[in-house]
Amino acid sequence: MTDGAPVLVLISADPRATHRANEGMRIGLGIVAGENEVTFVLRGAGVHLLDEDTDDLVDGDDISKFRANLKRLDIPFHVETSEIPADPSWNADGHPVRRVSRADVIALMRASRRVLVF
Repeated sequence: MTDGAPVLVLISADPRATHRANEGMRIGLGIVAGENEVTFVLRGAGVHLLDEDTDDLVDGDDISKFRANLKRLDIPFHVETSEIPADPSWNADGHPVRRVSRADVIALMRASRRVLVF
């Protein structure tokens, strides 16, 4: 690990039920604004941060804004392939997504300077 290693933000909290998913994305965006490299990983129910209909999400308006900012910065979400919803409306905004395996997530964590879990 070096000082130039990224900060990893792992979000598995369900944005349909808790503020924690939104907070993870907001904090990660703040770290990016500080000119740090950040890797975002969505696991489990955290994948719903990319749901098309944000009306069903806690803090849906904020989630839309933060997603748009991350997309504008071309910062992808790393999503475990087996957890990507089959729903065709998932990620309707076309946010950059990198499909990863569970082993890839572990490797990303090991290569990170810090890991924040939400």
